[in-house]
Amino acid sequence: MTKVTLRRPSFRAEHIGSFLRPDRLMSAVRQAREGKLDRAQLVAVQDECIRELVALEEHLGLSSVTDGEFRRRGWSAGFIDAVEGFGLREGTLLGFRDEKGGKGGAASPYAKARLRRTRGIATDEFRFLKKAVKSGLPKVTLPSPDVMHYFLGPRSVDEAVYPDIEQYYADLIGIYRAEIAELAALGCTYLQLDDTALPCNCDMHARAEVRGRGEDPDRLTDRYVRLVNDALAACPLGMAKATHMCRGNLKGAWMAEGGYEPIAERVFGGLNVDAFFLEFDSARAGGFEPLRFVPAPKRVVLGLVSTKTPQLESADALRRRIDEAAKYVPLERLGLSPQCGFSSAPGAGQPLTPDDQKRKLELIVRVSAAVWGAR
Repeated sequence: MTKVTLRRPSFRAEHIGSFLRPDRLMSAVRQAREGKLDRAQLVAVQDECIRELVALEEHLGLSSVTDGEFRRRGWSAGFIDAVEGFGLREGTLLGFRDEKGGKGGAASPYAKARLRRTRGIATDEFRFLKKAVKSGLPKVTLPSPDVMHYFLGPRSVDEAVYPDIEQYYADLIGIYRAEIAELAALGCTYLQLDDTALPCNCDMHARAEVRGRGEDPDRLTDRYVRLVNDALAACPLGMAKATHMCRGNLKGAWMAEGGYEPIAERVFGGLNVDAFFLEFDSARAGGFEPLRFVPAPKRVVLGLVSTKTPQLESADALRRRIDEAAKYVPLERLGLSPQCGFSSAPGAGQPLTPDDQKRKLELIVRVSAAVWGAR
């Protein structure tokens, strides 16, 4: 077994977690669904593809390493699959759209029965990742707990099951704490929560709809900060904690727009995390001014490289934008990453190719080295 030296993340040349699935992995998934491959055969293909991805991440010099979320149906599916009690409901708060218009919405999870963690959510993923890593820092990604409420609001639970939404939150907190405790026992020192709820709560149309369903968007922000902090309370001192904020990423489409100002003071000052991975790849995310609320020693990883387009960003333009952000957060507390994962929802229709993905990661590492030196 390869011995892994665990360390604190640098939050410099970073990525979000998901990577484009190789064609042979997608083929194996389809064959497994059709009954042409058994579980062991599918896992063998997943293992092989993950080892190759880890080798690539380490070769590129990224400051953290994931398994690309290659074992998941989607970025949040691992959580839903491992927790008993969820169903799916249509009629969510926001749909996806791109420059050409609406792309429809996706069903969201709701509690149709009391939630119960039936197995590890990302623990098996981490066990394998830790063994596959030779020099990088393994990072685990989980959907943030507020994602399990925001898009349906009061409809995120069956009221006969959870007559008080606080009971639902308490069960979510218990699930996260159990998962985090097990990850820590396995040696995980880097956890990232992926959050689409809080950044979508910056969208003026979404905030109006939240009011329309009887909730106050600012009170919701406050409650979500407490919810996330209560879940992260299980993290031991040696575990770095980050949150990635995304306005939706589905094969080039998004859900929301609007700068971070409506949530900035509450979230940047209140969330008990070490770093914020923030989407800044387009005008939809607004300017850097809300970063004035990020207190020391918290870090900001600037999502300036887009996974929504194959066009390669200019290194000079990235450096100028980093300098702009440094007016609000000192340069030594900044880093660089894509705005989201490369494959939040695997399948056909991805806007980038594997070569595009590699070029963008190489650019991130190159610019990071020029700005901050060592990774």
